[in-house]
Amino acid sequence: MEEMIMNKVKSGMESDKHIVPALYRGLGLLEKIAEHPEGAPFSLLVQETGLPTASVYRMAETLEKCGYVKHSVDRRYRISRKLLKLGSLSYGEHSLVERAMPFLRKARDLSGETVLLGVLNGQEGIVLACVDSPQAVKVSIQVGHHFPLHTAAPAKAILAMLPADELSTILKSIVYTKFTAATITTEKAFLRELAAVKKHGLAFDRGEELDDLRCIAAPILNEENYPVAAVWCSGPASRFNTAKEKTIAGIIQQTAGEISGEQ
Repeated sequence: MEEMIMNKVKSGMESDKHIVPALYRGLGLLEKIAEHPEGAPFSLLVQETGLPTASVYRMAETLEKCGYVKHSVDRRYRISRKLLKLGSLSYGEHSLVERAMPFLRKARDLSGETVLLGVLNGQEGIVLACVDSPQAVKVSIQVGHHFPLHTAAPAKAILAMLPADELSTILKSIVYTKFTAATITTEKAFLRELAAVKKHGLAFDRGEELDDLRCIAAPILNEENYPVAAVWCSGPASRFNTAKEKTIAGIIQQTAGEISGEQ
């Protein structure tokens, strides 16, 4: 049987007098929550840690107050997007870009258009990598560029695959600014769009932020099928006819699958 966290604390204290017991227990609880991506019931956390119910409750509430975990209405605790973001800042994003670059270049070569990689960052998205099209007229976006959630294909691709409670929280923060005649401006319409994205595994931006811009995106999933990023292809509307959209959609889905397999 796995050692209880309390015993781990005691043994840790014996080996290192500089350990802070409360912090050690809190981090141990966080690890336990992370072991249950479907959500850890409070009663299970008490059982697995061997700690007093009141102690587990206070630590869980503290972790939630700090934004590292969140709980659903049935008191199932999950690690939060904030915690995943912290991990990506120290390792994941740089590692993800390194692993993805060969696939981004291949997708660029196959499509002839600019191919990008990005993630969610709070109430907007952010570009992590951009491999420019070789064509004279092309889309070129700087790394670090931010994009709105309700118009951008990569944001839709990621949002569509989020757990329902996490998506609900993000939706509350979206301001449906109208950029063009094609912009989605209501939550009801946006939810319909996300349902279609989830069904087909592809997201589109057909002039929703800029009239002449077209984007096709697919989510990159980790081993738990959580959307950690998105890959997409962008180009001028004049080149994105129906036949080319179909071709690029296949390329982007394949690329997302290849990068997901590297997670």
